[in-house]
Order: sequence, then structure tokens, then C-alpha cells
Amino acid sequence: MNRSSSLLQVWQKPSSSILLGHSIFYKGLISVPKKIMYPTFCFCKQMQTTVYENVHGGYITTVATKQTRELKEKAIAPIEAIGAFQKLPMVMPSFDILYSSLRKAKRIPPTKGIANKAKRERNRGAKQLDALMKELAIPLRTYKENFPDKRNLHPYERSLIELTFGEGNYEEVLGQVDALRKKLVSVGKEYASFCAKSLTKREAEERLSEGMKTIEELFNREGKVVDALLNVAKTLRAMPVVDLETPTLCLVGAPNVGKSSLVRLLSTGKPEVCNYPFTTKGILMGHITLSYQNFQVTDTPGLLRRHDEDRNNLEKLTLAVLSHLPTAVLYVHDLSGECGTSPSDQFVIYKEIRERFPYHLWLDVVSKCDLLQESPVVYIMEDGNVDHLELARYREVGPDGALHVSIKSEVSIDELKRRVHDLLLSQSMRIKSQKNNQESLEIPS
Repeated sequence: MNRSSSLLQVWQKPSSSILLGHSIFYKGLISVPKKIMYPTFCFCKQMQTTVYENVHGGYITTVATKQTRELKEKAIAPIEAIGAFQKLPMVMPSFDILYSSLRKAKRIPPTKGIANKAKRERNRGAKQLDALMKELAIPLRTYKENFPDKRNLHPYERSLIELTFGEGNYEEVLGQVDALRKKLVSVGKEYASFCAKSLTKREAEERLSEGMKTIEELFNREGKVVDALLNVAKTLRAMPVVDLETPTLCLVGAPNVGKSSLVRLLSTGKPEVCNYPFTTKGILMGHITLSYQNFQVTDTPGLLRRHDEDRNNLEKLTLAVLSHLPTAVLYVHDLSGECGTSPSDQFVIYKEIRERFPYHLWLDVVSKCDLLQESPVVYIMEDGNVDHLELARYREVGPDGALHVSIKSEVSIDELKRRVHDLLLSQSMRIKSQKNNQESLEIPS
């Protein structure tokens, strides 16, 4: 009996006999017409069908199953911990890649045992062109695959990429590298095919020479994207690394309020200078040792009174630290009038940051308290008689509960260190608690 007649017999059988009988068809997938209540095999080309999959004893549409699987995979896409920049692959300069590839490709001999000169030359030319194409394309594919997808980076490192290279430029460089790879593969295969189809030894030699020249010119013309990627790798690899499991105290405030001096005061040793590529100003990172435990204390660029879209990269770095890193905050106020930012502007900045980051552990400090005068400082451009009780009180003593300190006169320095130690210990307990909660969620039930 031929195949068509056997299929016709299946079509003519009632659905119950197909379901209950001994069927030769695979039982995991059943093709079912949408408008029929019971599963029935259908072989009409124009009839719409839905495919069901047997999952845990029940039938689920494979489309729904696929969508659910895709959503799960998307939901559990791994977010890398900080330190991805130190895992970047080593990128060779474009000149070195081209020189090495040409040298290796030209050493490829023809396949042994080919007596005919034309065939031997065709074989040699096709193999060398294919080798050159692979020697150039494989490193580019490696770079594309091993440079991290920005979407899977830790949000802090994602912010550093955007601040350093601008929005979308990192992805653009990787895309250009991959586009060059595709061009090399296309041109290499094309000329290898031309060479393999040559009719004479001379034609094969000409095709080989032409192909080598075309590939080399293409890489010389567009290989600058590889050097651009090399610079990206160097820049990212030099970024300071922040340890998420080490409790960190972040000093925040307007420019020149004394944050750097406090970092030096609080640090157990000499603070190191962390350099970021988008600024010539180094950021101080100090370390505190307390009860055999290490802590970090860091300065941040000063914030000015303006909207986020008007902020420079330094200010955006401060906001990125507060947004994405588990830090405690030591907010520094200068009411002496020496920092260049009026107390009323500092008040507005402080209120905005305090409301934006309400869940950070917090300590307010008024610096340079030895320079405070009996009457509060009011800049000429300000209205000193504004009916704002909270602002008036801020001008005099700062926020409620703020600690007044002076490094020069050594006022309240011991109290500051005690409060900082308590704050960091609390931050350490919070980090451990969050880590334990995350681990408990990851344990399968």
C-alpha cells in the first residue's frame, strides 16, 4: 500500500480510534484543528492547525510553551557582578592582525598528490584565500562574543560606559567590528570560489593575487574599528573596581565643601586616587580597618543646583554611585560661605538628594564649623528674609541632627569617627542580610 492511501485511511478513521488505538505516530506532539474539540490528525494544506506538546501529563500549545520559555530565559539573563571590565579579551592592533594573517595564509601549501599544475594552483589559491579570511575573521568574532552585552552588565558599570563613550557608542563599535567580519567572510569566500573555478594555472594565480589584494585593502580601509575597540578595552580595563561586598561610605555634597579632607582624615592609610577617563580630576578612595574588618570610604564629585539633563559627567558619576552601589552616605554641608555654593542652594540640593535616595544609611556633617559666624551667611543674590523656617534653620545649623566638625580645629573629630564606624557596621549588616536573602531565593524548592 502506498503512502497516500495509508494517509487517507488514517484520515477516514474516527478520532476515538486514533486516540485509543495503537498509533505509530509520536505521542508527544499532536496536530489538532482549532475548530474541533478532540485531537485529530489532518493533512489538508489549507486547514489551520495548532500543535500541542505533552507537558507533565497535559497538552499545552507549543507556541505558548515557547513564549513561556523565552520569557523565563529573558527573566533569568545573568547580570554580571562588578569586575566585568577586567575580564575583557586582549585586542590586537589591526596592523598586527593583518600582518600575522597574511604571513600564515601564504604558507598554506596545496593538497598533496595533485599532479595537474592548474588544479594544484587552483587548490593552493582557494586554500590560501580561505585561510586568510579565517585568520582575519576569527579574532573579530571572538571580540564580538567576549565583550559583554551592556544590558547584562551591573548598572554601575553600564553607567560608566555611557559616561565614558556616550550613549550607544560602545554598541556601535562592536557592531562595526562584526560588520567588518561579515564583509571579510563574504569577500574571502567569493574569491576562493573564483580561484577554485579557474581554468588555467595563470588564471588561478591572478585570482589568488587579486583576492589577497582585495582582502588586504578592505582590512586596511575599515580595520580602524579594531583599533577603536582596542582603545575601548584599554579604557574600560583601567576603570577603578568597586567591591560590592565591602561596606562603603560615600561622601556627597556641593563642590569644595571639604569631602576630600574628610576622606583623608577617616582613612586608615593614604587614600588612593581613582582616575576616570571622562575627567582629569581623580576621585579619592580610602580604606578603614575596624575590628579586623575592612571598609571603603570614597569622595564623589560635587553636585550643583540644576536639573539632571544639565549635569556634567562628574555629577552623573555621583548619582550613578548613589543609584547603583550599596553605599552609606556621609553628606557634607559648608555653611561658612567659602565653598562657592550658597547655603540656600546647598539646601535645595540636599533636599533633592535626600528624597531621591531615602533608603541609604545617612549621616549629615557640617564642615568648617570654626568659620561659622553668629549670623547665617546670605549671598547677595539671595533674599535673606524669605519666609521659610526650614531654610532659615538650615542656614544657621544645617539639617536636624547634623554633626558640626572642624578638621583645622579638631572639633568633634572623635565623635565623627565613632559615628562613621557605627554607620559602616550597620551597612555591613545590611549587605550580609541582603546577600542571605538573595541566596535563599536562589535555592530551588
